[in-house]
Amino acid sequence: MRKFFKVLLLIIVLLVVVVGVFAIFIKFREMPKYKVENIAINVEVTPQRIEKGMKLASMLCFSCHYNSESQKFTGRLLSEAPQFGEIHSANITKDSIAGIGKLTDGQLIYFIRTGIKPDGEYVPPYMPKLIHIADEDLYSIIAYLHSSDSRVQADPTPSPKSQQSFLTKFLVTIKAFKPFDYPKEAIPLPDTTNQVAWGRYITLYQYECYTCHSKDFATNNYGFPEKSPGYFGGGNKMYQLDGSKISTLNITSDKETGIGVWTEDDFVKAVKTGIVPNGQSSLRYPMIPYLNLTDTELKAIYAYLKTVPALKHKVDRKFAD
Repeated sequence: MRKFFKVLLLIIVLLVVVVGVFAIFIKFREMPKYKVENIAINVEVTPQRIEKGMKLASMLCFSCHYNSESQKFTGRLLSEAPQFGEIHSANITKDSIAGIGKLTDGQLIYFIRTGIKPDGEYVPPYMPKLIHIADEDLYSIIAYLHSSDSRVQADPTPSPKSQQSFLTKFLVTIKAFKPFDYPKEAIPLPDTTNQVAWGRYITLYQYECYTCHSKDFATNNYGFPEKSPGYFGGGNKMYQLDGSKISTLNITSDKETGIGVWTEDDFVKAVKTGIVPNGQSSLRYPMIPYLNLTDTELKAIYAYLKTVPALKHKVDRKFAD
């Protein structure tokens, strides 16, 4: 019996040592690096692309990269993402040292699609990857970054190096967080004459509304959004700027717990102003009034959401610890 307990104790000690060594390895490791593909693309900068790119950037890039002190896209501390560590968004102005001024269009596009920086370093999910957005929309974003808009003009303000949390490094190590593949084929724009198809594209691929409005970021299916658990049923915990959390709304067509009784006009008003049919203000950070979306675009989103299976899921909107 004594021999048994000695062996058991030895096994326990070995396990503790192995776990301890693994934990130390994760704590001090750098973000992994991956092979970078050379994408030969030179985006033609046109007024139409700049205009479209400014609109897309105002909803996809502004909330994370805009710094109120510099009044430019010089990056900031993402205090609303404490689970990932001390994360600083990048300076994406045209500065050649602190910003992205030296990067080619191909490098920018490859990074935005995959999450792999030009030096091969992988950036985890605190930076969304635009894996499904149409090529033309992505080119418009690049054109905007080359534009004369004041927010992207060269600014030497450096962005501090992010310090990823143990959880982030662990999930990267076991490849729960990993880069996306670069698309093998061109991604076309949707048929805007088909209201539902257009709404689906805007909702899933252009602004990726499902990522916040489904059950949880950790269980979302980014390759096939419709397979995400709790698809558009809300309940995902979103961090506020002060570190508190609030759950996202159920925006399926369930009449009791979703937006099934909302009219098209109700939906348009809610997204643009935050005022829901009962007269209350429902928008909470990180969602902001989407004033840049046209009524036609919002009606297309509404049309698509009406096709999403209703999910009965009552969401408690009270702030959580």
